[in-house]
Amino acid sequence: MSRTLWARPEQQAPPMDEEQRLRELGYQPVLARRMGSFGNFAISFSVISILSGCMTLYGFGLGTGGPAVMMWGWLGVGLFVLCVGLALAEVTSAYPTSGALYYMADRLGGRRWGWYTGWLNLLGLLGAIAGIDYGAALFTGAFLNLRFGFEPTPGSTFVIFLCILLLHAVLNLFGVRLVSVLNSISVWWHLTGVAVIVGALAIVPDRHQSAEFVFTEFVNDTGWSSPFYVAAVGLLLAQYTFSGYDASAHLSEETSNASVSAAKGIVRAIWVSWVAGFALLAGLTFAIQDYAGTQNSATGVPPAQILLDALGSGGASALLLVVIVAQLFCGNAEVAAASRMVFAFSRDNALPGSALWRKVSSRTQTPANAVWLSVAVAAVLAAPSLYSATAYGAVTAINVIGITPAYAIPVYLRLRAGNRFRPGPWSLGRWSKPVGWIAVVWVAVVTVLFCLPQKAPVTIDSMNYAVIALAVVLVLASVWWYVARRSYGTPAPYGNAREQAEISEGIV
Repeated sequence: MSRTLWARPEQQAPPMDEEQRLRELGYQPVLARRMGSFGNFAISFSVISILSGCMTLYGFGLGTGGPAVMMWGWLGVGLFVLCVGLALAEVTSAYPTSGALYYMADRLGGRRWGWYTGWLNLLGLLGAIAGIDYGAALFTGAFLNLRFGFEPTPGSTFVIFLCILLLHAVLNLFGVRLVSVLNSISVWWHLTGVAVIVGALAIVPDRHQSAEFVFTEFVNDTGWSSPFYVAAVGLLLAQYTFSGYDASAHLSEETSNASVSAAKGIVRAIWVSWVAGFALLAGLTFAIQDYAGTQNSATGVPPAQILLDALGSGGASALLLVVIVAQLFCGNAEVAAASRMVFAFSRDNALPGSALWRKVSSRTQTPANAVWLSVAVAAVLAAPSLYSATAYGAVTAINVIGITPAYAIPVYLRLRAGNRFRPGPWSLGRWSKPVGWIAVVWVAVVTVLFCLPQKAPVTIDSMNYAVIALAVVLVLASVWWYVARRSYGTPAPYGNAREQAEISEGIV
């Protein structure tokens, strides 16, 4: 009998042998299982990173619905995302592998379901690296502007972005233990950072906005006339921030007691981020001194202007450093998650050059080539920012519409499977179906929303290129399917010795 969410501690089953469970699922263990339960939670919390998502898209939110949509949208989106996370955690408990979403889809729906889920998941993860690290580059430029008068340009920002990518690649090459330590530090850095920022903005400024302004002020700078449409598009801030929690699943082959720890890691990361993120958004919005000045900040980053107006140059610079370090933690965690997805997808021969990307270092037991591929593709995805001011919004939308459908597919297939699905030790019990259907419907809605144009009139500069990126990936995935379909495939449960030996050859 599977344990439900509400089982008493004495009813819990003892931790299973995760290495044996992985073999039962068809894979030979080759990654080091050095991450604990807190570390697994920490990586998803670090990837969600409210100090990255909320801060980098705050300026977007100011013009697409304003304070009302940011505040109420955060609460509503967070509730629906928690349903998605709960449903995904249940499936993760049954299939704790680095492949995560695509492996679940393959097992529950067949090879094609797994194939397309994998490509969507990969697009979202690589888009997330680009979005997170480019956001960190923007904030770094704002900091340099405050302290040294540096004028951020698209070219200089892109150079900073490439330096950040290189840093994250190098850190990830040292192994999962360092990644786990950094993520654990990241949790406390984020929570303490939010407390310090909100506390400073509450105490220091002489003037604050009213509660009526914070919770009811609607601003529309999009060019669209429909308030409903603008509010819907404005949900991107919250939905973009609430992504990446599948990192717990991708690191499950490196986590102790993964069948429970990875599931709990997903859910905990979402609800802790939900609470802390609301406090952060409220603190920033109450402290706005000049709305138009904040939107048109010389720093290029509206939250930096809020800190500058409220706290002065010294205080703003100090808190910007807090945000930048949090964003660096976030990007590092995302590179870890994306590289494990590249490794797992290559292990099943789904990527061009799979034999290269699935190699694992014998010294660190880390998929080093997968790390380099992840940061290289992220650099390419962010390259249009050199030419278009709206490209960053498109990159964040790519992340959302790539990764969010990939969350729902395993959940939908689990619902379709009915009693054929065998839950792991962490289960929703009788709540599985209602929570699952809420999750699937919500994902369908937001996927459509974030393919829509964000500004009017629609021009080459203002077009939402996320839908084009999604279409290109689906076309390429379809073409590659006909090339690689004979070699692609997750191993059968209880993979035989020959299959396991072939996988082990990837250790170098």
